[in-house]
Amino acid sequence: MDIPPIPTGFDAAKLGEVLDGRWAEVRALVRDTLQDTELPPGNDLDVDSHRAWILDQMYRLADSGITQLGFPAEYGGKGDTGGSVVSLEMLAGNLSLMVKSGVQWGLFGGAVVALGTERHHDRYLEPIMSMDLPGCFAMTETGHGSDVQHLRTTATYDPGTEEFVVHTPHESARKDYIGNAAQHGRMAVVFAQLYTAGRDHRVQGHGVHALMVPIRDEDGHPLPGVRISDCGHKAGLNGVDNGRITFDRVRVPREALLNRYGDVEPDGTYRSPIDGESKRFFTMLGTLIRGRISVAGTAGSATKLALEIALRYGDTRRQFENPGTGDETPVLDYLGHQRKLLPALAKTFALHFAQEELVSTLHDVHGSDGRDERAQRELESRAAGLKAVSTWHATQTIQACREACGGAGYLSENQLPQLKADTDVFTTFEGDNTILLQLVAKGLLTHYKDQFDDLGTLGLARYVADQFFGTVIERTAARKLVQRLVDAAPGRDDEDVIFDRGWQLKMFEDREKHVLDALARRLRRATGDDADPFEVFNNAQDHVLRAARVHVDRVVLEAFVAGIERCGESTRTEDRSVAAVLERLCDLYVLSNIEADRGWFLEHERISSRRSKAITEAVNTLCRRIRPHAVDLVEAFGIPRQWLTAPIATGAETTRQENQRVHDRG
Repeated sequence: MDIPPIPTGFDAAKLGEVLDGRWAEVRALVRDTLQDTELPPGNDLDVDSHRAWILDQMYRLADSGITQLGFPAEYGGKGDTGGSVVSLEMLAGNLSLMVKSGVQWGLFGGAVVALGTERHHDRYLEPIMSMDLPGCFAMTETGHGSDVQHLRTTATYDPGTEEFVVHTPHESARKDYIGNAAQHGRMAVVFAQLYTAGRDHRVQGHGVHALMVPIRDEDGHPLPGVRISDCGHKAGLNGVDNGRITFDRVRVPREALLNRYGDVEPDGTYRSPIDGESKRFFTMLGTLIRGRISVAGTAGSATKLALEIALRYGDTRRQFENPGTGDETPVLDYLGHQRKLLPALAKTFALHFAQEELVSTLHDVHGSDGRDERAQRELESRAAGLKAVSTWHATQTIQACREACGGAGYLSENQLPQLKADTDVFTTFEGDNTILLQLVAKGLLTHYKDQFDDLGTLGLARYVADQFFGTVIERTAARKLVQRLVDAAPGRDDEDVIFDRGWQLKMFEDREKHVLDALARRLRRATGDDADPFEVFNNAQDHVLRAARVHVDRVVLEAFVAGIERCGESTRTEDRSVAAVLERLCDLYVLSNIEADRGWFLEHERISSRRSKAITEAVNTLCRRIRPHAVDLVEAFGIPRQWLTAPIATGAETTRQENQRVHDRG
């Protein structure tokens, strides 16, 4: 099997430059800032001390200027939406600080920017940036987590006093798991069902809107009508004060309504630039997508940190004598150990490029003058899919890293247990992953058309039934490149076809088309006049989720291919050597993915049993080829050194040097 080699002595620093990408200056700024600003995580503290510790760090982070990146320039910010997301990714070694920062400046501040108007920006943005106004993002309710559109908190307008009355009608409508609420938040962006009575005095509902609601006074005491309780100790992220909020007919002025997409006049007349309650809701929600993208990026950074710890340790930890040399063998030399970590490393590289492309799309779509509805829907769908896949990958990889480090990986000082605990909730916050994949599939089935937002479960099935359904692959940034590679793919019987990038891309495309077409046919067969909406969708849910997963796999591969192409276009030797390394990592990402899903590829005759065995052999060979470069590859991620504190990682270089001296002495 002819696998092109990885060049010896490739430039890891140059690979780091490639990975830093479009926001290299932001990454450099954060690294430089963290060199001068100590922000240790404080995970060994009790809950109250940990929260106080992280709050103090929030003020220090605000002083650094990093947190201003995503805010409008006219209010002292930098107007750099993409840079603000990237800056949060760099806080992976202190995830309580990352999450609390995301609540304050991403969710709370981001909602004011996206949903508010000039009156809110003038009043609130500067104190939000400086931490003079700590705040909350009060969306999730005890009884309605993922189903935000049907949450139960109410905001009823009283034209007599020109106030909104914010109320929690029953216990399941309380705001739950709200970051910054238990101790530090003084104001909350509260999402509630908006009701008005206009000139005709009839009460009308207008769907979910957001209001600025004070919850504490300057001394930190809850305001009248606001009841706050503490969620208590959690499995991780105990530096974040999650709490529950209940409102008992709390009155706020009419101007408290964040009124970019819907406003109420003094007499109670409701006006909105968007027709339709459902479309208005999804438009509002779409502007808040930055938080979901940040979670995906931070999950990726935590995964990189775990891999650096495990690979450094595996490179130096020796176990059992090699009869051929008489030396003990580094555990990373064992194929079983390589299999645990190196395919995960390859997928982490792939997801890095997909995340970079996603952040660029966010920055460009939200920075454009006009609103492109289709581009916005595609962005929301891609953000949902990558958040799900990235956070599941983090959970699986950090566990594999823990196991790969044996008992040492179970020690708190070696960081892996805390990384496990802190990232575990990522799979369910900012959108439950299963729900998010359903959103991805919905977009694929409707081709992101106007019906994308409004269709219910049966409506979706009938929409598919009523149209001629032919899958169209919506390619990403590498459209022309991917088409050229697919068109040039060799025949199926060529011996080394599994290393041809065009063949690999075509395999992922074929799988996505087949699964999506089959899902459409399944939904079409299930529809009828007496069809039960829940049963139609629920009976096909396995298929829905699979369609979304294979779609995301293909999107990630195309982003990886585009990243490699940017290196390969250079005439410089060091760039080409980096491209060669990335080529082999991409091969490992693709072939380990096909190997894991070999049942489907065999059942649908995309590969033969002989080729299936060849793919397994290729994965083994690629692991052996990549193994000598493993430490250089994780160093290239450029994780700020402040976050790497595990003795099994920080002492690895000394151990490696000592092992080399022992070997040289013979």
